[in-house]
Amino acid sequence: MVFKKRVLKAEAGKCLLCHEAPCDKACPQKVEISRIIRAVRFKNESGAAKRIPDLTICDGCEGYCMEVCNRSKIDRPVDIKSMFYVLPSFSAEPSSGVDLSIESLGVKFENPFLLSSSVVGSNYEMVAKAFEMGWAGVAFKTVGFFIPNEVSPRFSSMGKEDTPFIGFKNIEQTSDHTVEENMDFIRRLKKDYPSKVVIASIMGQNASEWTELAKLMEEAGADIIECNFSCPQMVGEGLGSDVGTNPGLVAEYVKATRAGTSLPILAKMTPNITSMEEPAAAALAAGADGLAAINTIKSIMNIDLYGFGSSPNVEGKSSVGGYSGKAVKPIALRFINDLKKDPRTKDAPISGMGGIETWKDAAEFIFLGCETVQITTAVMEYGYRIIDDLIEGLQDYMETTGLRSVSELVGRAVSNIIDPGELDRDTIELPRFDKTRCVGCGRCYVSCYDGGHQAIIMDKETGQPKLNTHKCVGCHLCRLICPSDAIHRSGVRIPKEKMIHEA
Repeated sequence: MVFKKRVLKAEAGKCLLCHEAPCDKACPQKVEISRIIRAVRFKNESGAAKRIPDLTICDGCEGYCMEVCNRSKIDRPVDIKSMFYVLPSFSAEPSSGVDLSIESLGVKFENPFLLSSSVVGSNYEMVAKAFEMGWAGVAFKTVGFFIPNEVSPRFSSMGKEDTPFIGFKNIEQTSDHTVEENMDFIRRLKKDYPSKVVIASIMGQNASEWTELAKLMEEAGADIIECNFSCPQMVGEGLGSDVGTNPGLVAEYVKATRAGTSLPILAKMTPNITSMEEPAAAALAAGADGLAAINTIKSIMNIDLYGFGSSPNVEGKSSVGGYSGKAVKPIALRFINDLKKDPRTKDAPISGMGGIETWKDAAEFIFLGCETVQITTAVMEYGYRIIDDLIEGLQDYMETTGLRSVSELVGRAVSNIIDPGELDRDTIELPRFDKTRCVGCGRCYVSCYDGGHQAIIMDKETGQPKLNTHKCVGCHLCRLICPSDAIHRSGVRIPKEKMIHEA
């Protein structure tokens, strides 16, 4: 099964996720090939499997889908036939339609998946399309009296090996629509999609602006107000993440927002700080009903080694901007955990965000205590269509684990994140080597010798690695490095005293 997953992951990763994919049109069986591959790409293998109508669907086929694959214009086509032969081994039972609805801040969400405040939710047409496709709500792009004068270009990305987009930087600011235009968008959305949730993100430059914006967003029909205390690239005094690092200002502006609305208030916190708990606690004490975290991380993406600029490059210059994408997920989870451990903030509803692409990513945030999750960067890269696998993947997971509601998932992992001093430091778990899967590449040996404890030797007869248990400290670097999943956890913990004695 591990090798099968490798095949699926590798081939799905090559897919360009085309709009109006030519492979679909070429299939003589009329199978929606692109939808199946997309499900695999977003870790919804069971959803992909249930879409293959017959185990022998590719028997005798000339592979027309692969002949027209756009990837072949780059290197080689996606090996669709191999994927289709592997997929039926995954569970393909149809979901019974687990209810994904959840109530947060006194508002019912049909599922926990929301668009976060950004360009992906910045006008009526965009959000309406997302709602039609299944998104439960939107944190509308931040509204303010300040109208930014944006630069061009304003995005940049960071890749690794064959993955062009693991980190994303933007130097974009708040909505470039007027307050009146944004109010019209919100009114129309609530009129046409009354069951969907519209969160109005606002940002004022002083207390009176926060009050007025909150009042106007409630008049427009918003369900929740989100105070943006965290945008890292604002131009102007009293704006963005500089507010979020100042508990006094956070409290002042929450009170000002409360003066303008009776709606629930989310305080959106900045990760550009050592302790998020301080301003978050100040926000709650001042009248916020919940928290949203995290916003983007201040960053410089790169330096051009010839022109000495950075990207996004604006006439040879750039600036510090906000970093997001898959790469920031571990940082986001850390901040969510901090909020759930502090007695002042642990009971506050949280809308979590930061690097969410798949339903598994989203579930991790929910397990750490988030009631809803917000997504931007993955939508910018892949489109609103990721909602299909977010919903189906989470439904299938809940079906197979016997969980009946999203609320049962909230916070289940919080107790398992403990202080480092409380971890078991008296035993060692050695890795286990599976010779049937080992390809003899020696990556584990190189990494252990140069970056570990010289506990692996290469057997000259077999060409495979062997573990020196007397040197191994159980760090498991080798397991993480192995490209063929040939190294596993043994599941057996050995007292350190016994290891020392036997050595």
